[in-house]
Amino acid sequence: MNHFPCDLSRAAEVDRAAAAVAAFLAGGPTGRILLINNSGIGAFGRFPEPDLERELAMIDLNVRAVVQLTGRLLPLLRARGGVIMNIASTVAFQPTAFAATYGATKAFVLNWTIALNEELRGSNVRALAVCPGTTRTDFFQHAGAAGAEKAPFAMTSEDVVKIALRALGSGRAQVVTGWRNKVMTFVGARVPKPLAARVSGQILRRLRGRKAAP
Repeated sequence: MNHFPCDLSRAAEVDRAAAAVAAFLAGGPTGRILLINNSGIGAFGRFPEPDLERELAMIDLNVRAVVQLTGRLLPLLRARGGVIMNIASTVAFQPTAFAATYGATKAFVLNWTIALNEELRGSNVRALAVCPGTTRTDFFQHAGAAGAEKAPFAMTSEDVVKIALRALGSGRAQVVTGWRNKVMTFVGARVPKPLAARVSGQILRRLRGRKAAP
């Protein structure tokens, strides 16, 4: 196993790491490539809480790094074949009050991935957007909603991975993990966006563990 450390929120470091990965793959193992863009951060609170710099870093990591790393490595994937798996979220399907920037970054990842998959049609590369809901990781602790991962409907990361791999094997372009998340995203994508924002705001107030002022 090889590790190429970098700060994905910094463009220069992403370029350096992508070049190192490409060089390693060019002179090392052969076969198809699976690129998984999974790194991301969130923040729960009124914009720009907890601070504007974190909001901007979130955009850099959740959006720009995904586009940049994929763009740098796509020529290699085209040459050898493979899949680009981007981790979006169930919050990508509706506006998310009290996680406005995070939700918007995941909406970008979802729509960009599906569009990219269509552009890649006919090539030996495809793209898959994975949309998990609440998952039992330390994400919420760092995002300012500690305890949300203990919700009874939360999934384990192992279950999310299994669903993602099944979708990968079936050739899908998008997968929402778990039947509860499927129901939530189906409804959230179809109600008027202002109403969806109101409902998501009420849910995220509870996830934060405290009431936001009206």
